[in-house]
Amino acid sequence: MELSGDVVIRLRMSAHDAHYGGDLVDGARMLGLFGDVATELLIRFDGDEGLFRAYDAVEFLAPVYAGDYIEARGRITKAGRTSRAMQFEAFKVIAASRDPATPSAADVLEQPLLVCKASGTCVVPMEFQRPVRKEV
Repeated sequence: MELSGDVVIRLRMSAHDAHYGGDLVDGARMLGLFGDVATELLIRFDGDEGLFRAYDAVEFLAPVYAGDYIEARGRITKAGRTSRAMQFEAFKVIAASRDPATPSAADVLEQPLLVCKASGTCVVPMEFQRPVRKEV
């Protein structure tokens, strides 16, 4: 059951994000994006940034390279007194060229490619919760 609509952010992975050979982006970068999505979800749900408590599961499903555009999405699936269960997905929506002959080329993907998915729990202490709209 979803308690919120999706929060979505989209950005381009930069050369600074590339951590491994071949301009491969560190999977931890996707978790950073999920953290930003979680923060927005909590602000919209509770009026406070809250804290990320733990990931229950993380799956890295496809490589991400510098120059790729990634769309990270998340939603609140369960709300307790202070805890908020969330699900996240990251999709590659534009793929940078991997061909050295055309380094500035890129392709808009007809079908976004799921590169990472995760679930986790965030916490907003009662004293920081403010009465806001309980839908995102």
